[in-house]
Amino acid sequence: MATSDKTAVPKIRSRKDGSAVPLDATDKSLMNTLQGAFPLVPRPYAEIATRVGISEDEVLQRTQRLEKERIIRQVTPIYDTRAFGYGSMLVAAKVDPENPWRPAKVINDHPGVSHNYLRNHDFNMWFTLAVEEDSKLGLQGTLDVLQELTGAESIRQLPTLQLFKIRMDLDMAGDTKDLATAGVAVAPAETERQPYDEFDKKVVRATQGSLPIVQEPFAPAAAELGISVQSLLEHLEGMTERKLLRRVAAILFHRRAGFSANGMGVWQVDPDRIEEIGIRMAAYRGISHCYQRPTYADWKYQVFTMAHGRSKEECDAILDAIANEVPGIEDRSTLYSSTEFKKIRLMYFTEQFKDWERVNAGV
Repeated sequence: MATSDKTAVPKIRSRKDGSAVPLDATDKSLMNTLQGAFPLVPRPYAEIATRVGISEDEVLQRTQRLEKERIIRQVTPIYDTRAFGYGSMLVAAKVDPENPWRPAKVINDHPGVSHNYLRNHDFNMWFTLAVEEDSKLGLQGTLDVLQELTGAESIRQLPTLQLFKIRMDLDMAGDTKDLATAGVAVAPAETERQPYDEFDKKVVRATQGSLPIVQEPFAPAAAELGISVQSLLEHLEGMTERKLLRRVAAILFHRRAGFSANGMGVWQVDPDRIEEIGIRMAAYRGISHCYQRPTYADWKYQVFTMAHGRSKEECDAILDAIANEVPGIEDRSTLYSSTEFKKIRLMYFTEQFKDWERVNAGV
């Protein structure tokens, strides 16, 4: 059976494409629905049409237009990095503030870097790094190479100690009050490495990246795998049950969708109440990610929250609500991104990882 080796190509946001695009109420309702659980059925857009209250043809036309206008980045399966045994972490680095683009290019060249931002702190470059389970370098070895190549003065490893939330849904219809309001606090289930086989890897290769916006978006992948659409959907359902697949969903271009600001709220909290506090912070609708991470002599914050808003003021309102309503906070800071160097979906089981290690470390 043929399999694909898709290559992740970061989409660079130009200035003329960076501003928000006007959206009507139906667009917003559709985008909220697409960011949820995309139905694992042969004709998912027909089911979405029923939820939104318009025809399947209109759903397809609107979704195609939203992708063409760079508001929807892609509709894609979201696989679980940890479940597939990848090592991953957030990394903070001190690089030359006068010339951050050179180290950014070095970091961006690694296929396991999916996000890389310049932020307003002495540790000014923040990126996520993942390496394959059979990496010869591993995370530490990869970071050693990256530090040497970038000339970073210092690097801080910030792996996830506890995950409280990871769900990037932008509420298109809600206002600032909605985003700064807490929902029901729920303790998330931790995901560890799960068993998987070669066919699971073939399914990932065939489905990752952008699904086509057509009546039967799973049909091309099924044909590539040599199985029926129904068999593919049943396999994807099984991968969901096995925690390999989190969901299929639309990923948005934040700024084009109107969410022009993101603030990383970092919190020093009562060390005896980290789990309780993290769960409460994660419940706020404007928070997409919430983690406990390690501290260092020069980094005292244990809890990290990502807030997304239509403006810096809206992000501040979300984080201020947390500060005012969640007890046990001892100190806080907000790091805003000034430059987005890279933002893509991680591509799994590609030759790019081994190629990078061979070229940059000779292994």
